[in-house]
Amino acid sequence: MNRICVLGSINVDMTVTVERFHAPGESMIAEKFETFTGGKGGNQAVACARLGADVMMIGCVGEDSNGRMYLDALEREGVDTAGVVRTPDAPTGVALIEVDKHGENRILVAPGANFALTCDMVSAKADALKRDVCLFQMENPLPAITHGMALAKQAGALVVLDPAPVPAAPVSDAVFALCDYVTPNETELHLLTGMPVDTVEQAAEAAAQLIRKGAKAVINKRGGQGALLVTAAGYHLFPGFKVNVVDTTAAGDSFNAGLSVGLAKGYATSDAVVLANAVGALSTTARGAQAAMPTFEQAAGLIAGTD
Repeated sequence: MNRICVLGSINVDMTVTVERFHAPGESMIAEKFETFTGGKGGNQAVACARLGADVMMIGCVGEDSNGRMYLDALEREGVDTAGVVRTPDAPTGVALIEVDKHGENRILVAPGANFALTCDMVSAKADALKRDVCLFQMENPLPAITHGMALAKQAGALVVLDPAPVPAAPVSDAVFALCDYVTPNETELHLLTGMPVDTVEQAAEAAAQLIRKGAKAVINKRGGQGALLVTAAGYHLFPGFKVNVVDTTAAGDSFNAGLSVGLAKGYATSDAVVLANAVGALSTTARGAQAAMPTFEQAAGLIAGTD
């Protein structure tokens, strides 16, 4: 148990800290510039490893210094990188991130090598998908993602899809039918369904549409409000944890890692969501994506402190 594969993006994050987000055409002086390893796939792989999981990663980087640096960083965290392809055809992905004084962020991504991941590359790494849980996002080409999801289902893994960012083209029902869990935030849930999600009741109705499309369960990440679990049987809101927020950059990635680790450990879904809430909350208490991700003991301590 506790064996996880993450198929996803690898980006180098270039982060500036600002007093406020600037207006179009406005020049501002940033307070700080920092470089971090990021990308939803890489973030989630590192977060799972920090929580004690046995993690393999499938992805694509360029044959450049950023790619080598990133692979070294993953290996230091204990992530098996045998599934990561190095391509000469594109540079390693880059994300440009602004973080304001409230810890909110705005992100632009230049995907680079992430968009070079193909179905053939995924097929060549199919053994990596023979895990307890396989975690996917949408920063790679959708055909490669869907192919990986299908291989994971064939191998008997639980499939978790973080539908971020939502693609411009509609996501087919066939994709949702491969999902044991879909974990959109409020914006993503609205984009996927076209339905309002401002209230818990509205979000539950929107999530039910994804279940009708084939998803087994939907977990709507609602920030400080917590997480809304929706199944065919009904819905339940799991409250979030109160922490001092510094930077929300990888809160969603950390949530997905906590959920996946809980599921891989054999937790009931409700307990896995509580763990996910704790991991996501703790990840906001320091700057950067991977630098802020907690250990399992830290998450368990936060949960125990609320009992």
